[in-house]
Amino acid sequence: MKKFSFNLEKVLSLRKFREQETEIELGKAIGVLSEIERNIRTVAEERIRSGDMFAGNGAMIRSYMMYTTRLDMQKEHLLAEAARAELVVESCRSRYIEASRDRKVLDKLKDKQAAAYRKTIFAEETKALDDQAASRNELSRSYAV
Repeated sequence: MKKFSFNLEKVLSLRKFREQETEIELGKAIGVLSEIERNIRTVAEERIRSGDMFAGNGAMIRSYMMYTTRLDMQKEHLLAEAARAELVVESCRSRYIEASRDRKVLDKLKDKQAAAYRKTIFAEETKALDDQAASRNELSRSYAV
């Protein structure tokens, strides 16, 4: 009997590859966003700790003010980067969802065709077995006479 073959197998493998590529891109984008968020937390923690470092005279207070201003600017810069990274993540996520949907459509089509093939093969085998059984019955009747 002929083995089942899916006519669009090459297209399916290309769509699986595209899905894997977009999944990798999404992972990288999420990694970048996570790193930026970690840097934001680090700057915020440094801002909290900086209050304990600078205590005393006017020069120290001035240094503290400049240091906290720099930390605040760094935090604002990181927040802007995080917003851009979030947009990239959302773009990658939508491309991944689309690639996944495209692959699933072909997977479902392949499954339906495989099920129809199995049904056809089963029907052919059943018919062949019925024919063999009918032939045996006819032979046994002809020998009985």
